[in-house]
Amino acid sequence: MSVARILMYSTRVCPYCIRAEQLLAKKGITADQIEKIRVDEQPEQREEMMRITGRRSVPQIFIGERYVGGFDDLAEMEADGELEPLLRA
Repeated sequence: MSVARILMYSTRVCPYCIRAEQLLAKKGITADQIEKIRVDEQPEQREEMMRITGRRSVPQIFIGERYVGGFDDLAEMEADGELEPLLRA
């Protein structure tokens, strides 16, 4: 079964980024299936992230073409049963 493309803007020491990865791991997503853009290493990417999402904090997560939001948004999707279908789309 294929997995949707996952893009996450993150930083090296972000606890919510780690929690997002842990939640995705519970859904069977491996770290190499997550395309990470490290805004702490590429400040110009933070500007791009802010332009796209309107948010400054990380993580900012996209699954497929859908903008999910941050960790709280991801966890809410999981609680509502919306995450699995989106991942497998």
